Amino acid sequence: MMNPDAYHNPVLLHESVNGLINNEQGIYVDVTFGGGGHSRAVLSNLGNDGRLIGFDQDEDAQANVPDDDRFQFVQSNFRFLKNSLRFIGVKQVDGVLADLGVSSHQFDVAERGFSIRSSGRLDMRMGRGATLSAYEVVNTYPEEKLAAIFKKYGELKEAYKLANRINYHRATAPIETTEELVSKIESLARGPKLNRFLAQVFQALRIEVNAEMKALEEMLMQTADVIKPGGKLVVISYHSLEDRIVKRFMKTGNIEGAMEKDFYGNTIRSFTPDKGMPIVPGENEIELNGRARSAKLRIATRNG
Repeated sequence: MMNPDAYHNPVLLHESVNGLINNEQGIYVDVTFGGGGHSRAVLSNLGNDGRLIGFDQDEDAQANVPDDDRFQFVQSNFRFLKNSLRFIGVKQVDGVLADLGVSSHQFDVAERGFSIRSSGRLDMRMGRGATLSAYEVVNTYPEEKLAAIFKKYGELKEAYKLANRINYHRATAPIETTEELVSKIESLARGPKLNRFLAQVFQALRIEVNAEMKALEEMLMQTADVIKPGGKLVVISYHSLEDRIVKRFMKTGNIEGAMEKDFYGNTIRSFTPDKGMPIVPGENEIELNGRARSAKLRIATRNG
């Protein structure tokens, strides 16, 4: 097993695990297993009859599976949560935990193409079996579609200039590596704004490649079926697009955020957000783990 701390430093660990577990002998799901940091903390808080199921679409994560009979690993995108659980004989669970985004390991392995800090092929696939990579998005998407992706998923004001710049350069030769892409577009932002600009570009490409927003929406909608009444939904997000979806779902029970009411005017929803949400990391955690800076934790309880 590789060093889990090197793979990924879990964010808001104690807050998320404490918010998740309300039955030490229950069944829980970590839909973003990764380095297993959250999973190991969950297992340490479960009794002998407790059970934890870890999902991850990245085959690299299997190297971190704990030697514990109470744990079961499922290599799958969490958008298939309900069917995957039924396949292993589980209909309902006591809680679901999701730590969204990219693991530190994926950022640090250059050939995965997630990081602006190192040169690797334009890839960004969280599951290596996926067919669409950042290379295809950058080199084959029409200029208008590229601009739409950068505007929607990167929230970039320069979306159209950026798409036009990429279209200009790829007409001569394909843009094959992260380093090449950065060199072609970095003049669009200067000084202290450059790193944020590049991070937003890479975020937009990654979200498109992995269909992250759609997968998140599908997973959240399935939690209403798989979590028992009184059970917990715990989600850590890292940017406003994710957090907005999570907040709307927990508040209204749907992705659109439209409140539905019954004949008597009572709100119809699957979950009730716990009080004091969102929880954000303290200064000490941010100092120790820079990735925690943008994290928001939301917890909700399944209604009966």
